[in-house]
Amino acid sequence: MGIRDNLRRVAEQIGAAAQRAGRNAEEITLVGVSKTQPAAAIREAFDVGLRHFGENRVQEWEGKCGSLMDLPATWHLIGHLQSNKAGKAAHLFHSIDAVDDFPLAQKLDRVSSTAPNEERLRVLLEVHVGGEATKSGVSEADLPVLAEQVAALPRLNLAGLMCIPPFMEQAEDARPYFARLRSLREQLEARLARKLPVLSMGMSHDFQVAIEEGATEVRVGTALFGARPALR
Repeated sequence: MGIRDNLRRVAEQIGAAAQRAGRNAEEITLVGVSKTQPAAAIREAFDVGLRHFGENRVQEWEGKCGSLMDLPATWHLIGHLQSNKAGKAAHLFHSIDAVDDFPLAQKLDRVSSTAPNEERLRVLLEVHVGGEATKSGVSEADLPVLAEQVAALPRLNLAGLMCIPPFMEQAEDARPYFARLRSLREQLEARLARKLPVLSMGMSHDFQVAIEEGATEVRVGTALFGARPALR
């Protein structure tokens, strides 16, 4: 099936999962993971209704954003961000969804626009929920202090949390990780005395379980675009 049909199917699955959880599907944002996808595929997805897109690498997005800047879409950086690319990222993306340490947050704050009419740069804190050595993210133990530090930065908008749990063959096995992120968000809201409205969790194989556990954003690539083309 093409992108139009895939988007319709994913939207139906989002709606069904939301209904099971007693939620409104309109509360859930679908972020199309467009990493390694050509600009033409991104434009096609926009034309059939997708409005949020997630890229993993600053350099890759730099190479294709020029032909897409006419689209009134929201661009998310969902991959790990190296500190030396923070300046570019802050100006190329509307949201940095995988902040995991304070020096990176400080640099994003410094390089973000200081114009009075500009919105603060949205950031999410990536939490390391699975204990995998190959995954990035702040530890649960260090999360409260990092959240307090980032929330105090004047040009960043700390909107919530994200996670990438270990891959599970059965989507249901990822449920405890999603429930844990929701619990961590609730604890932080009490500690900070403010709302953190975003929970970014769930991908193509498990986003329905994530929605049942409170996800407000799901990051879906393969289910929308098909298998990713190999990077050259």
